[in-house]
Amino acid sequence: MDYNLIVPAFIALAALITIAKAIVIVPQNTALLVERLGKYHSTLTAGMQFVLPYIDRIAYRVSLKESAIDIPSQAAITKDNISLTIDGVLYIKVMEPYKASYGIDNYKYAVIQLAQTSMRSELGKLDLDKTFEERDSLNAKIISAINQASAAWGVQVMRYEIKDINPPGSVLDAMEKQMRAEREKRAAILDSEGKRQAAINMAEGNRQATVLAAEAQQQSTLLAAEAEKQQQVLKAEGEAQSIELVAAARAKALTLIGEAAATPQGKAAVQLDLATEAIAAKKAIARESTVVLMDNDKSNTGNTVAEALGVIAAIQKSGNFN
Repeated sequence: MDYNLIVPAFIALAALITIAKAIVIVPQNTALLVERLGKYHSTLTAGMQFVLPYIDRIAYRVSLKESAIDIPSQAAITKDNISLTIDGVLYIKVMEPYKASYGIDNYKYAVIQLAQTSMRSELGKLDLDKTFEERDSLNAKIISAINQASAAWGVQVMRYEIKDINPPGSVLDAMEKQMRAEREKRAAILDSEGKRQAAINMAEGNRQATVLAAEAQQQSTLLAAEAEKQQQVLKAEGEAQSIELVAAARAKALTLIGEAAATPQGKAAVQLDLATEAIAAKKAIARESTVVLMDNDKSNTGNTVAEALGVIAAIQKSGNFN
């Protein structure tokens, strides 16, 4: 065996191994803490990094990603002495790898324990009803309490969410009865409110209908009165025009009679007309009445005829009636 070839090969192999140990590839969102001769030396971030082989040692590998930690179920007592079983989930992120590695032995376990104690402490300040109503406020208070204590560990709590809150069975039954009574009360209130509103609407509708009917009746009465008034006015105007026409005709007749009576022939005609009307009037009285009181001499038919003939003879004698 040629020892002259073995030694160089061994040296080359040792050199390759040394170079390989000197180069360190750090993944993204990961931090490597390097110790040199047992003492912290540096923190390697993402990328290709170099260390001294056989002197430097990667003591801790810390993930810088946000991680979720499940908080186990635990018992807690509220302000009104109700025992609850509660659990949650915690989202944390390492902000300072050095503190997370050298500040505490196991930061995840420490954060879990701190979250549980903070949860019990905050629940002890609230009544049972408030624990369901103020989850967001409770989560914020727990986060604030954890961050105050974990600042020395280089860990920051990003979010905390309560998953389940489980009261005892008796409390659940009481809460169910309370909720049922509350729902029944709301239903009764809504039903009565609906009936009241319906009665109001019906009364308002009846009132409006009555008002509209009264207005329609009033309008109808006004229209009828107006129509009757118009009819009476037209009738009065017609009667007035008729009276005016009759008066005008009578006046014209009287004028004509007067003009005719001014002549001898007119006077004779007037006398003849008066005699004729007198005879006709006596006949009418005798026909319509069973008893007629008249002068004996004038009630005689012969005298009546004689009077008429005398009138005619006088007219003829006067020579005015030709």
